Amino acid sequence: MPRERVGGAGAVARVSVETVPGVEPFPREAVAVIVDVLRATSTLTAALENGAAGVLPAASPEEAFALKRSHPAALVCGERDGRKVPGFDLGNSPFEYGSGTVAGRTLIFASTNGSAAMRRARGARRRILAAFVNAAAVAASLATERRIVIVCAGKLGRFSLEDASFAGWLCARLAEDGAEIAGAAARLALALAPRDAAQVMTLVQGSSHGRYLRTLGSLYAADVEYCGRIDTIGRAFELGDEPSVAGPGRAR
Repeated sequence: MPRERVGGAGAVARVSVETVPGVEPFPREAVAVIVDVLRATSTLTAALENGAAGVLPAASPEEAFALKRSHPAALVCGERDGRKVPGFDLGNSPFEYGSGTVAGRTLIFASTNGSAAMRRARGARRRILAAFVNAAAVAASLATERRIVIVCAGKLGRFSLEDASFAGWLCARLAEDGAEIAGAAARLALALAPRDAAQVMTLVQGSSHGRYLRTLGSLYAADVEYCGRIDTIGRAFELGDEPSVAGPGRAR
């Protein structure tokens, strides 16, 4: 049976890409697909698959600790320069987020790049976490959307191969279903799209950040391998409303 046309019957979806998080107001009619392959969106997808209650992105460790004061039952998670922040409950390895640790718990998450991409998309109508580990499920979740913006976390405000190649993979899949690929960044990403699972793994392991993480030791190398596998998780997860540091309510 053919897949449903992206945007719905008789409609054409428009897909654009930010290779690093943008600064202009986010289009409120759009759905944001947030990508930080190494490792935030891979890790958080694993966490939510294992029963985590939700994610509160924090811009910095200091903000994460402030949110913890308002949400004392939450776990404080994330990294700086790849390593767990002192005083945090968890780092940024998907292997830390098993069901026995995260089921039913809210995660306050402060990572170097992924948290900024999540916060960039706060104005979006929906915010979907995406990585190679749940690529097909993310594509399926966009079947009825008309305006899609793929937000790549990048690395410290710079282009990252693994995020752009995922954006290209998703653009290629959506184009097959009739979507319009709009803008130079999306066309660049499309040119980088991996063709198969082996090429996904090669791209992720060979990327600059993948090579860096592997220098940190065998546990980090295992993370890179995990993040380079495609479709190991069959669901796509969304971020909900964020509380402010001062207390409950949508972040402004």
